[in-house]
Amino acid sequence: MHPMLLQSACRAKRFWVSDIEPTRRVNRDGASSMNRQIPTLGWREWIALPDLNVEAIKVKVDTGARSSALHAENVEVVSGRHGPRVKFQVLPLQKSREPCIACVAKLHDERWVKSSNGKRELRPVIRTDVRWGGVLWEIDLTLTSRDLMGFRMLLGREAVRKRYLVDPGRSFLGGRRKRKGG
Repeated sequence: MHPMLLQSACRAKRFWVSDIEPTRRVNRDGASSMNRQIPTLGWREWIALPDLNVEAIKVKVDTGARSSALHAENVEVVSGRHGPRVKFQVLPLQKSREPCIACVAKLHDERWVKSSNGKRELRPVIRTDVRWGGVLWEIDLTLTSRDLMGFRMLLGREAVRKRYLVDPGRSFLGGRRKRKGG
């Protein structure tokens, strides 16, 4: 059986995703049936970051990007009793300064990341929970300025690997954000 072929929503790159293909079981009559269903994400979704008190942030699901990135301002690495921590502010809504959420997280790592403009940047990495479609899982998240980008957060392929399929032709499969007062 051939692995499924997915395309990146933002690039013309293609890659094989053989390790997330659902297992098939063959019935007595030779017909195969799916043993497990893998949920599908659209190329953009609303997710929550409960550890950071972010109830909703619109993300671009980008299988062309290995790591996930969050727009963070005033990033500061500080030493603490239990190891280094990162203090930063999250502005979850694009083109808006409100709400501004003050966050503190344990510094998991620092990594060199090549951004979409081709420049390498040393970024702090935190490990945090993500919630989408009633499912909670942990991801590594780099902190950087994404102010000029179209989305405040990028969900890379490592965050969705072996968990979700990505349909580059659909959006908001987990639902749209509920606006206050409406």
